[in-house]
Amino acid sequence: MNAQESTSTRPYLIRALYEWCTDNGFTPYVAVRVDDSVQVPREFVHDGEIVLNISFDATSSLQLGNDFIEFKARFGGKPRDILVPVGRVIAIYARENGQGMAFPPPVDSLVAAPSSSAVLAPVAPVAPVAPVAPVADVVESGASVDDRVVQLVPAVDVGDDEPPKPTPGPAGGRPSLKRVK
Repeated sequence: MNAQESTSTRPYLIRALYEWCTDNGFTPYVAVRVDDSVQVPREFVHDGEIVLNISFDATSSLQLGNDFIEFKARFGGKPRDILVPVGRVIAIYARENGQGMAFPPPVDSLVAAPSSSAVLAPVAPVAPVAPVAPVADVVESGASVDDRVVQLVPAVDVGDDEPPKPTPGPAGGRPSLKRVK
C-alpha cells in the first residue's frame, strides 16, 4: 500500500488532540470550513467557518470517526444534531491556550468564496493559518516534519493596555457581596 492508497491521518490526529485536551483539563474546539456536506446551525456560520466546542460538557453522543465527527449539542437552547466530515475540519485546538493543530483547508474552499453572512456567537478567535504542505513536499524540500506544526494563538487586542478600573462599592469604599436567591 502506498501513500496515495492509505487512509488519512487527519481523524487520528483529531482524536489524539481531543484526548490530549481532555487529559489536561482543556476545552477542545474544532474550526470547520462549512459547505453543503456539513450539518451545523447556519445562523452561527461566519465567513464560511464555524468553531465548535466538542468537550464532554458541551456535547452528547460524541463520535470521532474516521469519516465524520457526530454529536448532539445545544445552540441557543435548542438541541441540534451536528455532522461534520473530517475533511472539513481545518483546526483543532485548546480554548485556554490556543495549542493545537491546523490542517490544510479543503481544496474546494480555496476556490469558492464564502456565501454566508450570518453572525457567529463569540468564541475563542482562530488565527489565520497558512496551508500546510504535504509531508512528501516537506521531506523533499529538506524541512523536518516538525516545521509543519502550527500553534494557534488567540489574537491580542492592542487597543487597551490598561485593565478596567473596578467600580467603587457602597459608601465607605468596602467591597460587598450581593446574595442572590
